[in-house]
Amino acid sequence: MSAGRLAPRILVVKGLRTFFFGWLSVIVALHLARAGFSTRTIAAIFTATMVEDAVLTSLLSVVAGRFGASRVMMLAAPLMAFGGAMLATAQAPEILVIGAIVGTLSLNGQEAGPFLPLEQAMLADDVPAAAHTRMFGWYNLVGFLAAGVGSLAAGAWLRQASLLGFDEAWAYRAMLWTYAAAGVALTVIYARFPSNPRSAAIQPLKISTLGLTPPSRRLVLQLSALQGLDSLAGGFIVQAVLAYWFHERFGADAATLGSLFFGTNVLSAVSFLAASRVANRIGLLNTMVFTHLPSNLLLMLVPLMPSLPWAAAMLLARHLLSQMDVPTRQAYTMALVAPEERAAAAGITSSVRALAQAFGPALSGLAMATPWTGLPLLLSGGLKVVYDLSLYARFRSVPLARAA
Repeated sequence: MSAGRLAPRILVVKGLRTFFFGWLSVIVALHLARAGFSTRTIAAIFTATMVEDAVLTSLLSVVAGRFGASRVMMLAAPLMAFGGAMLATAQAPEILVIGAIVGTLSLNGQEAGPFLPLEQAMLADDVPAAAHTRMFGWYNLVGFLAAGVGSLAAGAWLRQASLLGFDEAWAYRAMLWTYAAAGVALTVIYARFPSNPRSAAIQPLKISTLGLTPPSRRLVLQLSALQGLDSLAGGFIVQAVLAYWFHERFGADAATLGSLFFGTNVLSAVSFLAASRVANRIGLLNTMVFTHLPSNLLLMLVPLMPSLPWAAAMLLARHLLSQMDVPTRQAYTMALVAPEERAAAAGITSSVRALAQAFGPALSGLAMATPWTGLPLLLSGGLKVVYDLSLYARFRSVPLARAA
């Protein structure tokens, strides 16, 4: 893997950050429930958190091209410390809500806040264009594994705290303070990054609205709209929804579901690394579409299967292909625009995806009224097929700003 001088540091800080996102995601809802919030209120807080993250990401990504991605992340990292400290100490419900909304919390153990698009832009500047897809594959894999380890560490800590005689509230507060300390550490780390590693080599463009030139703005907004459709469809099949559907349809117990989702996660990780090899042979856009399309057809086959083994086999086959579009999608966005527009482009696409995904779980709850139909899986797969075909039709003749 060809890497520049910043890439290894970015991978390390990515792992550190997502470890703590995974660490805290285990107890966020439980902590709010202990504070007396109802399930409906917690869901509303989570939606507000996702919307705030999306808006903040979009705003900060737009100015990153001017001030440098690392400086912007240095200003965003203290929000983790702020949120952790407020949740650990606040007694008033309204203060807890503020801490949860502005504290850059991850609800699924993966990324939250503006870090993902800004680090993508830094990686794209730091490594050769030909290595972008491979680097983004490793970048996503590091975050994926670190978040999983963080969740495991959280569970181990809670068990150990219980054995030592500490009550649950104390254990939660300790985790929140640890999260706050991680925010402080990340602030220090980002402060030591170069403010704009390739600014001297970049010829300034006439950047206008949203941090993009007019031609790039049109393309990025169209790409974002399509990716928003894909993200909305993905919200129908978050892991919790799939677990409920498999339980209701086939009677799968927790142990069986744990093994199934371990398998889907392992296959997803494999697909991250396979993406660059496929992209080198058939191109970024073709990889995005021609691996994603069959994975969505497999998803639509899951509810049509007559038994749990067959349905599980379809889901596992789907995950072997389903994540190849992630690093290729990121590399494609970087190649679509000029270097000084990368942070803005990544931020806008990430924000739209986050906003769209915020509504997916609520809609899937309505679709779950009759679990035996598998309606959420059919809707998700169908919408994703529309996304794939629309993406290919719109962008197959669009030239890339840079080779990738």
